[in-house]
Amino acid sequence: MNITIKTHLPFAGLLLSLAGSLFAADNINPSLDEIVVSASRTPQSIKSVTGDVTVIDREEIDRLRGGSLTDLLRLQPGIQTYTNGGMGTSSNIAMRGTNDNQLIVLVDGVRMNSGTTGTTAFENIPLALIDRIEIVRSPASSLYGSDGIGGIIQIFTKRGQSNKTHVYGSLGAGSYDAYSGNAGFDSVYQALKFGAQVSNYDTRGISARKNPTTAVDKDRDGYNNFSGSTYADLEFSPGHSLGLQYLESKGKNQYDSGYIGNYLERQQQGYGLTLKNALTEHWNSKLQYNVGRDQSFSISSATRNSNIETEQRQLSWQHDYSLTHGTVTFAYDRLEQDVQTESTGVRTLDRSRNNDAFVLGYVGNYAEHSTQLSLREDHNSQFGNYTTGGIGYGYAFTPAWRLTAQYGSSFRAPTFNQLYADRFGNPDLPSEKADNIEASLRYQGQALQAKVTVFENHIRNFIQTVTSGCPAGFTSGCAVNVGKVEVQGVTLEGSLPIGEQWLVTANLTVQSPRIDATDNLLARRAQRYGNMIVQYKNGAWDWSSELTASAERYNDPANRIPLGGYALLNSTLAYQINPSWRLQARANNILDKNYVLAAVSSTVDYNTMGTNVFVSLNYDMK
Repeated sequence: MNITIKTHLPFAGLLLSLAGSLFAADNINPSLDEIVVSASRTPQSIKSVTGDVTVIDREEIDRLRGGSLTDLLRLQPGIQTYTNGGMGTSSNIAMRGTNDNQLIVLVDGVRMNSGTTGTTAFENIPLALIDRIEIVRSPASSLYGSDGIGGIIQIFTKRGQSNKTHVYGSLGAGSYDAYSGNAGFDSVYQALKFGAQVSNYDTRGISARKNPTTAVDKDRDGYNNFSGSTYADLEFSPGHSLGLQYLESKGKNQYDSGYIGNYLERQQQGYGLTLKNALTEHWNSKLQYNVGRDQSFSISSATRNSNIETEQRQLSWQHDYSLTHGTVTFAYDRLEQDVQTESTGVRTLDRSRNNDAFVLGYVGNYAEHSTQLSLREDHNSQFGNYTTGGIGYGYAFTPAWRLTAQYGSSFRAPTFNQLYADRFGNPDLPSEKADNIEASLRYQGQALQAKVTVFENHIRNFIQTVTSGCPAGFTSGCAVNVGKVEVQGVTLEGSLPIGEQWLVTANLTVQSPRIDATDNLLARRAQRYGNMIVQYKNGAWDWSSELTASAERYNDPANRIPLGGYALLNSTLAYQINPSWRLQARANNILDKNYVLAAVSSTVDYNTMGTNVFVSLNYDMK
């Protein structure tokens, strides 16, 4: 791989020192093991996963109270984020240099990607509803179908973990007139477990543009979000259960485009039914039916508005058969997508497509060896058949050291906008196809944990929005295939307890996501970025600080508009008043850095927040 590694991040030396001390111990701590489901569609130990997986637990989520899901994801290895302004504005995720529409996002198993853009409104999924997140930075098409070129993020909402009634809630306030409140409960009645939660966040915000050229764009652009979720699980006999779930999130944010009254209102819904059956001692069946809806309405001028409605209906029937040294999985998936768009009352798009797929997978463990195989055949009413596969192998040559390697193919069908949007789309666009290979060396000792992962992703028929060379009348640009993109890189990550009270974690990604034909970097992708987190606990006190840094990027595909590198310092201080009550304060951008994540043009940047604080009082019944 042709990557020049120049690590100017202030914590790079720490990572190197961690790697140098890996040989100090060779003991494994069973408590460090976790169970994940996203990497293979079946529960498996994270130690046996051959792909690159991260689990974000409840404690890490709670540290960012008052922040956003994007803020949380930015701290993870291999992930970059950028927003078009302050809280509530469009948020985008680039995993290992891939596009935000090359990522599958599930919330409790429900697809949340928009059918029109292929992206997910991360800004409207509040942290208050989330219990756990699994991130798979490996191709996911052979398990989940289209869009899995970069990987998968699966979000799990809060659910009761005991047989007792549990009540929780939080109130908070902070800079930019920000206020939040959330409350929820979990309970049990005989064989029925159920619960619900609601969350509200409101802020006057900041101006979405840093240096607006018109007076009306110098105002503050506010944001409000109201969200809720509920669930019920009934075990009607041993090994047989029926579950219901519902999630709704509604966000409204103002933005800048030269008109004083413009805003975007976006509503997301996800609901479903799950039937689980233990057919025999070794054979389990899971039948799911889910519906995901995404609706947005925006006003961009006194005479122009737009409305977009997307619905995705998903049926999945999965069978898992356990063997002596592994599990065989067979599944049938069906996805139906409908999209309707209007511009100022005129219907501009009304399309639908459906996809049928069969999945065969195997996860095996034998002594020091672990394997993972997957094969998927997709048949789409729009783009025809496509076959993807994956193979992974891991070898634990000591109880603490493990080497893994994995290959996976993936694809992404063009979105409805890229195919059919008025004066933008091209119905002849072929699907993107990719081949990814990676290898990692992992160490998991009694205290120290570390991992080095090398990856290379070759993406063909890469689809990009361009503004030149488009057909006449395409005033907003057009979607075109720009050929082959190669993403090469390496990720380093580690964590080290220091005594009983301190914990240091860090990650660093060095990558080169480039278009072959021009050798240009993909827009808004840094070649070096990472994080360092220091945590301290002493009795009732809990303190942590995060340093996030990124090298220079370019805002445009032509690499003519540079975005300077930056470093941010954030910190959280909490005091446990008693077992149920916790007081917490968080400060972001403590050094008040003037930085840019994205730009409108060479002269107008999207704004970012200066120093800001958020204080919350939290209750968790014990």
